[in-house]
Amino acid sequence: MDIRKVKRLDYDRLSPLINQWWGGRQMSEKLPKLFFDHFTDTSFIVEEDGEIIGFLIGFLSQTYAKEAYIHFVGIHPEQRKRGIGKELYHRFFSKVQTENRTKIRCVTSPVNKTSIAYHTKMGFAIEQGNKIVDGIPVHANYDGAGQDRVLFVKELVT
Repeated sequence: MDIRKVKRLDYDRLSPLINQWWGGRQMSEKLPKLFFDHFTDTSFIVEEDGEIIGFLIGFLSQTYAKEAYIHFVGIHPEQRKRGIGKELYHRFFSKVQTENRTKIRCVTSPVNKTSIAYHTKMGFAIEQGNKIVDGIPVHANYDGAGQDRVLFVKELVT
């Protein structure tokens, strides 16, 4: 297993895989090519035997000097439960700490129970929202009408 920084050419290889990994859900539109052009220093690809088996796309906040943001993470369904996601997150944490970032943020949908469980296991706290869905605080209409989201934050130990 090899973990390396994302390259521009990875977009063409990864984009078709995303919808497959999400069981046919149209998710690739949430990861436009601009991430492969502008955030290569804080985004990572995992390869094994020449095949992409995981990725993390993240960036340093331009607005908040101590914060970084994880935009999108995916692990090939047959490669889950191997610690790949955990390794990607720790790689991202280490990288952003070199840039003096101490707070990590990310967002998921309230229907994505797996993501909610994973982030809380990784030490992320759920931010208080303005609505409760299935016992989880959410931010109503965060990404537009009817697009509620769960917001996470994690303080990194310095």
